[in-house]
Amino acid sequence: MALAGLGIDLVDVEEAERLLERWGDRLLRRMLTDAERKYVEGFAHPAKYLAVRLAAKEAVYKALQTVGDAREVRWRQIEVLRRGDGHPSIRLHGAAAAVAAAGGVTRISLSLTHTERSAAAVAVIERD
Repeated sequence: MALAGLGIDLVDVEEAERLLERWGDRLLRRMLTDAERKYVEGFAHPAKYLAVRLAAKEAVYKALQTVGDAREVRWRQIEVLRRGDGHPSIRLHGAAAAVAAAGGVTRISLSLTHTERSAAAVAVIERD
């Protein structure tokens, strides 16, 4: 396996809170899959969990840009999931999956972190 792409992103939790206050469910439905929305809405203060998902999606998008033309990729086509052990994982759909396949992507690793003020994500793409 060889490193093929790297993406990083940082999201301000207060900005995520403002977006939620302004757009509410409309924002969640546009940017998150049903499973992601259910996860985020399960917390008393969902902005932190929204922020880390947005950071993850953007980090993966940036990494995908290094292996192909990702201009057609949309928010909901990059899905952030939790494995059984609690670690994050990525499932790609539509154009995102097509870019990854065309670029020979064999693995996407994701690291997430957040505080009360910020959320960050790093995505690493590998291929044979």
